[in-house]
Amino acid sequence: MPKNTPYLPRGEEMKIQIPKTLKKGDKIAIVSLSWGGAGDASFRWRYDRAKKYLQEEFGFEVVEMNHALKGSDYLYKHPKERAQDLMDAFRDPSIKGVFSTIGGDDGVRLLPYIDYEVIKQNPKVFLGYSDTTVHHFMCLKAGVRSYYGPAILSEFGETGGLPAYTKASFQKTLMSKDPIGLLEDSPIWFDGHVPWEEANKEKRRTQTANKGTMSIGANTKASGPLIGGCLDVLEMVKGTSLWPDSKFFEGAILFFESSEETPNPNYIKYWLRNYGAMGILDQIHGLIIGKPFDEKHLDAYKEMILQVVQEEYGRKDLPILYNMNFGHTSPMLTIPYLAMAEIDGASGQLRILEAGTR
Repeated sequence: MPKNTPYLPRGEEMKIQIPKTLKKGDKIAIVSLSWGGAGDASFRWRYDRAKKYLQEEFGFEVVEMNHALKGSDYLYKHPKERAQDLMDAFRDPSIKGVFSTIGGDDGVRLLPYIDYEVIKQNPKVFLGYSDTTVHHFMCLKAGVRSYYGPAILSEFGETGGLPAYTKASFQKTLMSKDPIGLLEDSPIWFDGHVPWEEANKEKRRTQTANKGTMSIGANTKASGPLIGGCLDVLEMVKGTSLWPDSKFFEGAILFFESSEETPNPNYIKYWLRNYGAMGILDQIHGLIIGKPFDEKHLDAYKEMILQVVQEEYGRKDLPILYNMNFGHTSPMLTIPYLAMAEIDGASGQLRILEAGTR
């Protein structure tokens, strides 16, 4: 690895800067790092609702970075400006948190324009999921904890704001200094999709009983730091300067989830085989998998996970929790990167052993 890389193999503990706890009155920067729909006329109502919710529910001062609302066409053509917004948000000492408007599919195009020293010297809460996985790995490379959780348009802009489960996890992880503790299952999840049209802005999705977390691996306990993201997006990160040496994953608990594109189950198999070929499946202590979007391929994904992890790579000793409430599902957890966690295959539970912030 180059001498100037911040990546270090995990020893007794991972060196990571932990951002300060968010509180009422904090200034939150809004960035559009991939798809720029928050600035499109047809979706602006949804952004405005999310902004109002952040202000009224949490008391945050919400500010948009210079290009965040310039629209999807402009931002597609100007990845450098997207990156500039991220750098400016981290540089500004008055800003305490940086929230992503939504994911997309080309956040990796920001890679040439990122100054990791800016992130390293100005640690603060960074929040998002899906394609934002790319930018979480930028924070990892800079040695700063970030948070895999709700986005502005898709969650904070939802009718009625954050579901109670999503809100509770957001507050416990980002607005408290207490250890996060047990990640309990949500009793329900929201299926279907209400088109993002202003005429539908008061419509709510259907509640469905949640099957809950499934323990599909070994009935053992293990602990390690949490590392992962959206499987689809991580394929775009592999082989770039963002991807750490495999030793970085030693002793980790991987968290994976798949996107709303509901990839064919064979792709889950191919992607996991790649982690096996890189030696990562041999090094990890545990694996947690999010609920597939709308529970599509729920059984097929489970079959592929077990085929690769247990049969092909022989990790029958590995505790694996499946169908957890994070990623492309609602409600969702907020997961702090590199927080120490304990997975219990016998009870099907995961505990985060430390506070998300400081």
